[in-house]
Amino acid sequence: MLDDDTEIHPLFAGAPSTTEFKKLRKRIVRYTREAIEQYGMIERGARWLVCLSGGKDSYTLLAVLHELQWRGLLPVEILACNLDQGQPGFPATVLPEFLEKMGVPHRIEYQDTYSVVMDKVPQGRTFCALCSRLRRGNLYRIAREEGCSAVVLGHHRDDILETFFMNLFHGGRLATMPPKLVNEEGDLFVYRPLAHVAEADCEKFATAMNYPIIPCDLCGSQDGLQRQQVKQILDGWEANSPGRRQVMFRALMNARPSHLLDPKLFDFAGLMRAEEKISENSSEIPVLR
Repeated sequence: MLDDDTEIHPLFAGAPSTTEFKKLRKRIVRYTREAIEQYGMIERGARWLVCLSGGKDSYTLLAVLHELQWRGLLPVEILACNLDQGQPGFPATVLPEFLEKMGVPHRIEYQDTYSVVMDKVPQGRTFCALCSRLRRGNLYRIAREEGCSAVVLGHHRDDILETFFMNLFHGGRLATMPPKLVNEEGDLFVYRPLAHVAEADCEKFATAMNYPIIPCDLCGSQDGLQRQQVKQILDGWEANSPGRRQVMFRALMNARPSHLLDPKLFDFAGLMRAEEKISENSSEIPVLR
């Protein structure tokens, strides 16, 4: 990858010239490209609605997708979108100014879902479920209005791992955020191109690029969230055994239905020993004695 400012997208202009940052950038781009190819995300000539919250992950997503597009490796049209949910104190001018400066096509949508969440969620309960449902509905609507075939989200490897353990601990199921899915209406793809990228790499990248990070105060200010508890557990495992997160993530890509307990995925009742298979498949008439 070239690093001269005239040979990169403006989102990478002014990037640190250190060897460490160059390795970080190339690693993120490589993992993103691998996920896009591995999960079949590319439809040539498609239009993607890339969701931008103003957090480190969405900035990383936006920059890397434009890098791949700039290199001719992502033949899709990109439209950045921020949904301003009416949170008190939200810096509404930060993202429009940033996107204008970077020359990124974008749409800023205002929908006061914050008031709805505050009105509907009982005191002491977390906002995440209703907030995300309202946000998702608005993003699907915007994608349709803009002629987009996919909604693209900035969830990374650690988000996927945390969701897996939340489902395991609290939902009683083995499931997580898939890198690619079709919405319930069946008319839009949902992509997560950062599925293989570590959260720590997103943070290092966005910090090094000095992107104007906007914190999520709506849910981040609540204590005792299940996701925060799971994150602390994973942090502890990682501290005691560096690389544990990556090993667990690889396990999600290496499922063995015959070694789990779900009869809908594997026909345990129909499982036979080798001699039973031979007997069942034999066409010989047994000899009477």
